[in-house]
Amino acid sequence: MNALKAWIQRYQLASMVLLVVLLAVVLPLSLDIFRLNLVGKYLTYAFVAIGLVMVWGYGGVLSLGQGVFFGLGGYAMAMFLKLEASDSVSTAIQSTPGIPDFMDWNQITALPALWVPFKSLPFALAAVVAVPMLLAFVISFAMFKRRVGGVYFAIITQAVALILTVLIIGQQGYTGGVNGMTDLKTVLGWDTRTDSAKYILYYVCVALLIGSMVLCRKVQTSKLGTLLLAMRDKEDRVRFSGYDVADFKIFTFCLAAALSGIGGALFSLQVGFMSPSFVGIVPSIEMVIYAAVGGRMSLVGAVYGTLFVNAGKTYFSESFPDMWLFLMAALFIGVTMAFPMGLAGVWEEHVKPWWKARRQALRDAAIKAPQASIPRAAQPSEVIASKPALPDGASAQSV
Repeated sequence: MNALKAWIQRYQLASMVLLVVLLAVVLPLSLDIFRLNLVGKYLTYAFVAIGLVMVWGYGGVLSLGQGVFFGLGGYAMAMFLKLEASDSVSTAIQSTPGIPDFMDWNQITALPALWVPFKSLPFALAAVVAVPMLLAFVISFAMFKRRVGGVYFAIITQAVALILTVLIIGQQGYTGGVNGMTDLKTVLGWDTRTDSAKYILYYVCVALLIGSMVLCRKVQTSKLGTLLLAMRDKEDRVRFSGYDVADFKIFTFCLAAALSGIGGALFSLQVGFMSPSFVGIVPSIEMVIYAAVGGRMSLVGAVYGTLFVNAGKTYFSESFPDMWLFLMAALFIGVTMAFPMGLAGVWEEHVKPWWKARRQALRDAAIKAPQASIPRAAQPSEVIASKPALPDGASAQSV
């Protein structure tokens, strides 16, 4: 127990422990399965948010195309799920049984070679991480080795998101087009639509999210994390010290891409579909907003920011269907203006100092209370003053 406590203190994981209690205990006990499934969907976006904390908050590199990696991970998992749902019995009414329905609609008569490896679940799981990381490596290597950064890199990532969206929609026969891949319902024969399956997938999502946060926290507290902060603030000074700044940026960008891919795969499992609407520029910018609202320097804050923004989006769209976009815009603007450092800044700048002052006041009161209850020793002058007066003509010896 002492070792666990020391480990938590070393990596400053107390706030993460509170988050685990909230996600693993409080929410499952207080929400019905429909709302809990919504929270599970929100948590898949949190993988992207904590990746942005690493690449933007610590690395100083703003990416406006993280939806690309989220979508690639989601499509990698969706391809396996779609092939499992397209068995010869379920697709017997098609012109070509055994292939996904959208391929049959587009007059494709054989499974494309690109799809064949995704019949294997281990290959699909490996592709969830490997494909986003490979694309991230190609982009970051080409850009960072040529010292392209700042707003130029942000615009390039937006262009990549747009290109991939157009590619997915254009290749309808191979990707499902604008409708995406739907009817994803089983994993190795296990029905993911049942309530028990939704609970299991939710807890798998929570476990992977916490594991990803612990990994990122280890990176932050290591020498690499210190170099990332130094690189963000004084990149030239780090370069002149003999470090290759581009390599650090490439590593961080690939890490964020891998986390986004995991989130996309979990999204496909929990929601049951994947479409290009999660790949483009708009969802990528929304994912940046999650990190900004939560605090781009805080892993836990990014998760809270993701939950806060998506819960607000759901509430406003259900309660005010005609005005919810305006209300969401007002929420974004208000939070960023009132709390420039996000929700994590509220904790660090307001709640934490107040709590420390409160605890110190309680300690001071506890110290003063015992002292007030102990009788004070009488002083000599007080003893003399308290003696009874002697009669006239009597001496102290006679008395």
